[in-house]
Amino acid sequence: MAPIYWGIREIQNTMPKTRKQKELSVQTLDEKLAQSKSLVFANFSGLKVKDATRLRRLCKAEGAVYEVDKKTLLKIAFAKSGISGVDVKSLPGAVAVVYGFSDEVAPAKILEQFSKTNEAIKIIGGVIERRFITAAEVIALAKLPSKQQLLAKLVGTINAPLSGLVNVLVGNLRGFIQVLNAIKDQPRSA
Repeated sequence: MAPIYWGIREIQNTMPKTRKQKELSVQTLDEKLAQSKSLVFANFSGLKVKDATRLRRLCKAEGAVYEVDKKTLLKIAFAKSGISGVDVKSLPGAVAVVYGFSDEVAPAKILEQFSKTNEAIKIIGGVIERRFITAAEVIALAKLPSKQQLLAKLVGTINAPLSGLVNVLVGNLRGFIQVLNAIKDQPRSA
């Protein structure tokens, strides 16, 4: 039998955290909460490692971060950051958090899309604008267009009347030039 090798990281992960490590974790969570525009909680029981890795990559591509944090530390960080209405302890099962740093809708969209192909992920709630939202609200949020799509629609809506005005003015000029050309081309009578 081959000897079992435990690296320092594996030993640290199996040992209980010291008070200092927990305080550092809460401080890091507090910073993430302050920087994030939204976050979504998900139950990840039964999620395979390769699927979790794929989800992390999807999140990273969209400017979000997927993490598994201890409920107790999350509760302390929420209290410290002043976010109310979140009872982390009552969330069912093991809780993963997707923090959205660039777009408010990105975490909801990522998890909603991912949960369609992977039944192990179940959305259980979220936080947007420093208030708790239910799973149904997160799914409704995921169905909204992205910020870029909304901005494109706004620009199109603003641009439509101007384009119509330009077309009308160009049409009048075009008609005037056609009349002048018709007059020019008429034979002159003596």
